[in-house]
Amino acid sequence: MPADAEFSVPFTHRLRFTRGVFDPMNRTLVDALDATRHGEARVAFVVDSGLAVNDASVLDRIQTYVQAHPTINRVGPKSLVVPGGENAKNNPSVLDGLLLLIDAARLCRRSYLIAVGGGAMLDAAGYAAAIAHRGIRLVRIPSTTLSQDDSGVGVKCGINHFGKKNFLGAFAVPHAVINDLDLLETLEDRDWRAGFSEAVKVALVKDAGFFGQIERTTGAIAARDLSAADPIIRRSAELHLRHITDSGDPFELTAARPLDFGHWSAHKLEQLSNYDLRHGEAVAIGVALDTVYSSLAGNLPEPEADRVLACLLALGFDLDHALLDDPRLLEGLDEFREHLGGELTISLLHAIGDAYDVHAINPALVRESIAHLRGFTSA
Repeated sequence: MPADAEFSVPFTHRLRFTRGVFDPMNRTLVDALDATRHGEARVAFVVDSGLAVNDASVLDRIQTYVQAHPTINRVGPKSLVVPGGENAKNNPSVLDGLLLLIDAARLCRRSYLIAVGGGAMLDAAGYAAAIAHRGIRLVRIPSTTLSQDDSGVGVKCGINHFGKKNFLGAFAVPHAVINDLDLLETLEDRDWRAGFSEAVKVALVKDAGFFGQIERTTGAIAARDLSAADPIIRRSAELHLRHITDSGDPFELTAARPLDFGHWSAHKLEQLSNYDLRHGEAVAIGVALDTVYSSLAGNLPEPEADRVLACLLALGFDLDHALLDDPRLLEGLDEFREHLGGELTISLLHAIGDAYDVHAINPALVRESIAHLRGFTSA
């Protein structure tokens, strides 16, 4: 006789927006931490090396913040600085270093690993937090546009292995995500731009009005106007959050995965380029490719596809790459299917803001889409 019992576990996904998160007068971080019965929160900090270089005072600001709030009990080194970018997910020594920090600081399931940095580093830190003691609390403080408007808000973490993107990973809801707009000011132009491809992506599958808002502000975003970028980043983060909390499938147990629109080719392009392509740059190409495919397949009207390409170009993305001709690109379809499980499921567009799923992709139409994309970008 079966003895099945269905159960559910409630989660709270905390998302905060602020400026100057490490200003001692700003209580956003300290208020997100639950003090133990000893009246303190045991924490360890890990900081992205790219942020530490570009924002030379960030480590000192963290130190000053901790000293100003006695309920934060920082243990271990002042802040562990680890490599940023995809190297954080490709180099096993990064994960080992994170686990050594957690062990040396004697963090437990009621303690906090506070990770400050870009999406790849947050992924690695999140994976370490998820597997240590079967899960310690993670606070993400994303420092790039991509991690603030997309990946930092997610409930996934992982590292690359066997040459495959996110082969090792887990679903783990962060204790809190705190977006500090001021951290974006030190980004290189390339990293500033990269995150807005994910905003375009979520707009295309979720919200036509939001896509129009991005279209109207591409010039200001490209010029790094924080006042124009702020509402775009917030809306993108909120749409990602609402999909996670309201879709009924936060841990991707079903076949549908609309937030990965354009990602089957993006992940493969990253891998084939040895991660010279930033994730957001690869996503821009992947979104453009699947948008054109949607149009050539007879679903998305061509003028709407042209709007998408024009928007991405206006944001400063290069939508062409030599690796689009690599015959291994189509291997990304099977790797995408394998990563999720079950049958291949790819999201395409009926219209801007209206996505649908297909379970097969025509390789000849992919090649035609690449040729069409190149014709548009070179016109």
